[in-house]
Amino acid sequence: MSESANWRPLFAKMEGAYAPATLRAYVADVENFEAWCVGRQVSPFPVTVDVLCTYLEDLAATSSAETVRRRLYAVRKVCRLLGINDPTYDEDVNITLRRIRRSKLVRPKQAKGLTRDYLDAFIATQPDTPWGLRNCAMLSMGYDLLTRRSELIALETRDVVKRGDGTLRVTIRRSKCDPFGKGRISFTSRKTSEFVEKWLSWRGPNIRPLFCGIYQGKAIDRALEASFVMRLVKQSARDAGVDPETVDAFSGHSMRVGAAQDLLIKGFDAIAIMRAGGWKSVEVLARYLEFAEHNVWETQPMPGGAIRPQSSR
Repeated sequence: MSESANWRPLFAKMEGAYAPATLRAYVADVENFEAWCVGRQVSPFPVTVDVLCTYLEDLAATSSAETVRRRLYAVRKVCRLLGINDPTYDEDVNITLRRIRRSKLVRPKQAKGLTRDYLDAFIATQPDTPWGLRNCAMLSMGYDLLTRRSELIALETRDVVKRGDGTLRVTIRRSKCDPFGKGRISFTSRKTSEFVEKWLSWRGPNIRPLFCGIYQGKAIDRALEASFVMRLVKQSARDAGVDPETVDAFSGHSMRVGAAQDLLIKGFDAIAIMRAGGWKSVEVLARYLEFAEHNVWETQPMPGGAIRPQSSR
């Protein structure tokens, strides 16, 4: 058990190489494995093939196949950090994992798409206050740029440049599928540009995050938490009178899902939508588009495959 007690300090080596959320997930997953081992009076590290297979099978009784796979990867990471034998590639472990995956034929849960109709309704609920100005700009920009919630709250003031046609050119510097910051360029509608201009006019200069917190009626130089996006979407849905079941189906990714669905209905092909939203996997995009609703918005393709909405919003 002495070796297992030393894995936590070793995680400091990974700071800066992985996103903070990824590191927190690794720690939580390894702690789950360690607690399971303690409960059965076996040593977590070094771990044997038999112990690891039994852990995965027990975990599968109450967890999804994705959770099982993720926790296996966390054990693998600790074995490497400790420099000890890594049994996670053993064929018995591979067979156990495949058996678990085949036994759990559950389709991934898809967030409700925040399509154009919902967007307009949600924006209409925002109050004429600084909070409302910020929220309108966030909802509109998140939809136009097909952002993940982490991408939206990570935007900085320097990432946004107004163009001569009244739209905004936005640099999304880093994302889940772009951990090393190659970035992508996207464009907003003129209406979104107006929302952002109103927000920035109230917010003032010299604040790094594009969308910051507001404390005692003043903008503060601090980025919002990613969870704020989900809360904003759900609260806007409630304020718009959406039924509770549908409210529950919305998430922080709903703007991304809804915009992709609207693009499909408009006639854009998968490659154009993947470029606009920064997708690397056609399979993931296909899940987003399965429940496309018949909401139409006008768009115009831009050079390089980016998409600039030409909405009347």
